[in-house]
Parts: sequence; C-alpha cells; structure tokens
Amino acid sequence: MTEQKKFKVYVSDFDYPDLDIERSVLEPIGAEVIGLNCKTGIGLGELAKDADAILQQYAKIPRSTIEQLENCKIICRYGIGVDILDVEACYDHGIKVSNVPDYCIDEVADHSISLGLALFRRIPAYDKSTHEGKWHWDIDGLVPKRFRSSTWGLIGFGRIAQNIARKITALGFKVVAFDPYVSSSYMNTFGVEKVNLDTLIETSDVVNVMCPHTPETDRLINEERLRKMKPNAVLVNGARGKVVDNKALYKALTEGWIASAGLDDPEEEPAKLDNWNPADNPIFGLDNCVVTPHVAYVSEEAFQECRRIAAENAKAVLLGGKPLDPVQRVKTPLSEQANKKRMEQPA
Repeated sequence: MTEQKKFKVYVSDFDYPDLDIERSVLEPIGAEVIGLNCKTGIGLGELAKDADAILQQYAKIPRSTIEQLENCKIICRYGIGVDILDVEACYDHGIKVSNVPDYCIDEVADHSISLGLALFRRIPAYDKSTHEGKWHWDIDGLVPKRFRSSTWGLIGFGRIAQNIARKITALGFKVVAFDPYVSSSYMNTFGVEKVNLDTLIETSDVVNVMCPHTPETDRLINEERLRKMKPNAVLVNGARGKVVDNKALYKALTEGWIASAGLDDPEEEPAKLDNWNPADNPIFGLDNCVVTPHVAYVSEEAFQECRRIAAENAKAVLLGGKPLDPVQRVKTPLSEQANKKRMEQPA
C-alpha cells in the first residue's frame, strides 16, 4: 500500500537540475514535493490550490493567487527579496512568509564589485579594441582614474552594500552612500560618508545601485539622474532590474552622458518571462553595457544553502512551529495602495 503523504509542498518554478535538496529536508516529515514550471505565476493558484506550502522562485504571487490557496500555511522565497510576493495578502489569509536573507551576501557583493572594477578599468573596451587589431591605451579619449583618487557611491546600505564597502575601501576608493533609513554614525563605522542622493549621483565615479525594488525606488535611476552623472562614470546595478530605467540608460550610453554600465538584470527581468528576446531591449546592442543573466547570487555553496534553508522554513511551519527566517508584515502609509499597484503591473 502506498503511504499517504501528510503535506503537499509545491515548488512554483525552478531552474535547478532537480529537487533533491528540498526532498531530503521535506520527505522525512511526510511531505510530497511537487515541482511546477510556472515562472510567470499565471495559473499557479489553480495548480497549487491544495498546497500546504509553496517554495517560490520567479513566479509572481499576487493577492488573486493567494485567495485561491485553500490550505497554505507558508510561502517560502528562494532568495532575499519579496517584491514578487504580496506579503500583505499572505498575512490577511493567515499564510506565513519566509525568505533566505543571508545566503548570497558575498556573492552579490563580489559580482557587483567585479562589474564595477572591470568597467572602471575599461577592460571590456580594451579587449574589444585589441581584438580589432588596435594596440594603444587611447581608444576613445577616456582614460581610467586611479582607485585611490576615485569615489564609489552606494545607493542603499544594507548588508550587501556594507560588504561592498568593506572590500572596496581596501582597494583605496572613497566610499559614500545614500540610504534614508541608515544613520550617518552607523555608516561611519564602515568608513563610509553619508550623502544625499544628488550628491552621490554627481560626485561618484562608480554609482552602485544596491537598494530593494519598491514603489519608491521604481526607475530610481532615470533620465534626470543619469544626466547628472559624470561623463566618465560607471553605473552598476546589483539590485532588481526595474530600479534602472533602461530607455533612459540607452540614451545615456549612446549620447555619452556616462561611460558605461553593468547590470545583473535588465528592466524586463527575462527570468520571469515565458518568451524573451534581447532584440526587444536596445541596451543589448551596446558595447558599453555589460549585462549578466541575474547571476550575482550564484555559487555552488549559495545554491545549496538557499534551497536547504527555504525547505527548512517550510518544514518548521508544517510541523507547527515558526519559520526560521520570517518576513514580517510591515504596514506603511503607502503599503496597501502601492503594493496593490505593484503586484498588478506586468512581471
């Protein structure tokens, strides 16, 4: 006789080779782990209607989906950000939320630094030039600055940005940061100067975006701010793609407002789309824009840690406890209206 499983745990979507890590954590408590391929989130409410828990990767889960879940006790994000999950709706329906807050702090910091330093030292441009048979330091009139006479600006000063600050300071950069929720005295403990956003944009040689994507930060780096950057400055976005307005960035890069940009995700965030073509976004045709496929968080160790902890969060709640890494319900004056508007936007 086949053993009756006590719990159903659905994985909304995944691009891992298998779900062995999740099953190793959840099957011993009698859970059936069911992998779906629903990365847009469309139809997830029907497919996972009887879920006791959902592990969420790229699928957007708005209130309308949450209202279809009959018995769900927790939704566990594979990752840090919860911008694709309506947290407020989860708590309205008695569903707990968890994330994995610490698994890739080094990876994202190191990837952002790598993008910034490669572009700052003009390595992609020099590489292209030599492959074209040109062997000279002056390829277009722009010459790199010395690290210790340059400024690295961090927009956002959470744990990943703090990690960047420690590492980039050791290379000689002056580091400044803008974050309305972090005090100047705390930044000073990292040797970082707190400045306002305009000052950071106007004075930094590398503008490194590391803030979460919220209604307030949506297209934060827009045409107005790009025009204020130095003409030899580098833009690095290690945050969500939608923090940078790609149409404005295209103008900035083609018209010479800034020197170059490095993005770990474009505005359309291809991993969340069923059909994607780079021809739809003109930044992919630019030599001075380096784009990586949302891999800043990637390492063998990070993958294993993220998947295990997401499953452990589900396990804890299914056994009647609390999630190990709860995402708290946070209400702000704009939260309900802004969250509803954000969740209704295309992925």
